[in-house]
Amino acid sequence: MQNIIQSKVFVVDDDSFTCLLFKKHLSNLGFENVSYFLSGVECLNNFSENPDIILLDYQMDHLSGFETLKKIKRFNPNAFVIMISSQPDITTAVESLKYGAFDYIVKGENETELITKSLQRIAILKEKMVTKKTSFLKKIFS
Repeated sequence: MQNIIQSKVFVVDDDSFTCLLFKKHLSNLGFENVSYFLSGVECLNNFSENPDIILLDYQMDHLSGFETLKKIKRFNPNAFVIMISSQPDITTAVESLKYGAFDYIVKGENETELITKSLQRIAILKEKMVTKKTSFLKKIFS
């Protein structure tokens, strides 16, 4: 997970306690560049900061997490969005993944563990992407 600790992370949830909880968890994992926002609108207004990873609540006022996800993917299709919801609805999860969410986590007792596992999968994926790019360039120039 060392290769993603330098990533810019956004935490987006309309509950400030949840935002602070996730920010503290990320800090404990070693992430230093974490910002949190209490709405999808605030997140999108600060998108010029170019976040790499976004923890996004599904149910929010004004602009839902799902609508925010679609706008995020329009601006930056390479951003890793982890959708976090209190809804264990399979249809909601499938729709989120269909529109580009990297993972869908249901809020509960072990949500921080699930976030950690999702971040580990992102780290592995990013590492493999870098390795593939390097080997591709080596093949071209050799």
